Amino acid sequence: MSSETLFTKIVNREIPADIIYEDDLLLAFKDINPQAPFHALVIPKQVIATANDITAENSDVVGKMYVAAAKIAKQEGFADDGYRLVMNCNEHGGQTVYHIHLHVLGGKPMGWPPYTDKAKKA
Repeated sequence: MSSETLFTKIVNREIPADIIYEDDLLLAFKDINPQAPFHALVIPKQVIATANDITAENSDVVGKMYVAAAKIAKQEGFADDGYRLVMNCNEHGGQTVYHIHLHVLGGKPMGWPPYTDKAKKA
């Protein structure tokens, strides 16, 4: 699997994004297909393909992704009202870009379950 993903190109500034947060390890930008009034993605600059690829050696960056998400929710004004954080894993989990990313969704009440199809056994 190539490490050159859409998100790598955003990190390298090869394609534009509406960047809202950046530090040495992370980048966050608004989703181009928002699913809520506010929808951003927090990504590590280092490519970790899926949640299955998180190891003891790189797990600290995942915690930092959640800290950044909380900062973003506060700066956007919906931290106290609440928000949803989602990380999908592989095809059945809804992952389409194989570079882990944390969805930050806010600005409205979130329903549960987050999908309308009934769960089906494989």
